[in-house]
Amino acid sequence: MRTIRAAAAVAVVSALTAVAGCGGGSSSEGGSNESPKTLTYWASNQGPNIEADKKILTPELKKFEEQTGIKVKLEVIPWSDLLNRILAATTSGAGPDVLNIGNTWSASLQATGALLPWDQKNFDAIGGRDRFVDSAVASAGAEGQDPAAVPLYSLSYALYYNKKMFADAGITQPPATWDQLVADGKKISKDGKWALGAEGGNLSNNIHQVFVLGKQHGVDFFDKAGKPTFTSDGAVAAVKQYVDFMAKDKIIAPGNAEYAQNQSLQDFSKGKTAMVLWQAAASTFASQGMKPEDWGVAPVPVQSGTPGAGQNTNSMVAGINIAVFNNTKNVDGAKKFVKFMTSDEEQKLLNKTFGAIPPVKAAQEDPAFAAPDLKVLRDTLATSAAPLPQVPNESQFETTVGTAVKELWADAAAGKPVTTESVKAALTKAQQQMAQ
Repeated sequence: MRTIRAAAAVAVVSALTAVAGCGGGSSSEGGSNESPKTLTYWASNQGPNIEADKKILTPELKKFEEQTGIKVKLEVIPWSDLLNRILAATTSGAGPDVLNIGNTWSASLQATGALLPWDQKNFDAIGGRDRFVDSAVASAGAEGQDPAAVPLYSLSYALYYNKKMFADAGITQPPATWDQLVADGKKISKDGKWALGAEGGNLSNNIHQVFVLGKQHGVDFFDKAGKPTFTSDGAVAAVKQYVDFMAKDKIIAPGNAEYAQNQSLQDFSKGKTAMVLWQAAASTFASQGMKPEDWGVAPVPVQSGTPGAGQNTNSMVAGINIAVFNNTKNVDGAKKFVKFMTSDEEQKLLNKTFGAIPPVKAAQEDPAFAAPDLKVLRDTLATSAAPLPQVPNESQFETTVGTAVKELWADAAAGKPVTTESVKAALTKAQQQMAQ
């Protein structure tokens, strides 16, 4: 998950275009193709906290050093800061050699030329493109171009639910439609407990949810030419439906309007919230004291029927890619590191640990990924997930529309009416910002 400031994302194209003229990548303490002593790696925060990720990754990086002689300097960066850090690195010239990016950023960053293109030669250096699941590679850049990154962790959304809270409310199975979720939610939302968690301050999470609801209302947020269509009836209905879980249905706590850093997962683990829509939550629940038998997982609801393609899409294609800065002085070492991180064994280990699905075909066959929760994520990716728009200004889309939804959450939390007209006004403002 990640949140990005409006000013940063609006500037993404112009700022990242400057990367070719900067001397970033390996610092003076780093390596080069001739003397690859050190690599710098910015990892995204995949686990319950930064320290947990460091504990998971450090022994693996030591393993890589023992194999290659290349030391990896690790920094784990929260999603809320990662894009801003990338932008700052391009202007200062002091950037990493290798970094993780959300797969939804791929087309935006690809358009700037900031990242190493993964053509056949580069893919061959890490074992070949055909090692990876096609849908994961397709989410690493615009169609018809060499990918801007390599898939590292694959994810989709699922509905996690607290079994005891369901039982206490007399609910025998997870909801399959949004109407069922609201009805169940009203049974749960009382006495200081709430049905559904949200991260209203997390711009990207806002986008992920309203994009899926938009698909269920039969719309995308861009037309075939890549122009924004934020004010269509379906887009307005999708945003209103999402915010109405708090504003009208009263099944989300008002305080969730400000959540942006996994607080909804903390509430879930403490028994304050009965359901949460999340990409991979098992490791976080375990770190917060929950046992596997305490929670269940089900596909994200649809308007009617069962999850599938088109209007029954119930997740965006989520995932983390690993990329190499084009201006690294140690491209050979960086490709060796990408090869290591996407090797079968590392893919099994890391994806198991983080509760994700390997984008590497051979690793995905490991029995661990047939566990009930991971099976839901895997099946969703295969049958009912759709990629976010692969357009160069996708990052700006996340910022403008994500911020519009955030502001509507704030209105709902303050008790202000959230009407079709107010939603359309917010999305009109976002569309105008995209045109500037």
